[in-house]
Amino acid sequence: MSIVIVLIIILAAILVIGLIARSVKQRNEQRADARHHEAEQMRTAAKATNLEADRHAAEAEERAARSKRESLAAQQQQMASAAQRSTAQDLKTRADDVDPDV
Repeated sequence: MSIVIVLIIILAAILVIGLIARSVKQRNEQRADARHHEAEQMRTAAKATNLEADRHAAEAEERAARSKRESLAAQQQQMASAAQRSTAQDLKTRADDVDPDV
């Protein structure tokens, strides 16, 4: 009879150890899954942040190009204005040559 009790105790101990091992394995798997999920969320956030940074860079490039175009247009207008002043001065000089009394 005592052998049967010892066998039952040994089987119960093996069963308890197996259940504990299974529980530890499941907990480790849950932690690993949680880490994988967290890493995926971080990757998604990093991708969104990177896209936003790319958008900001593109906007800055557009702004710089617009500024360059405006600067060139202003230079053209200044040159045209200088040419018109020169033409006006030439016309005035000719008019003075034609009618020196004025």
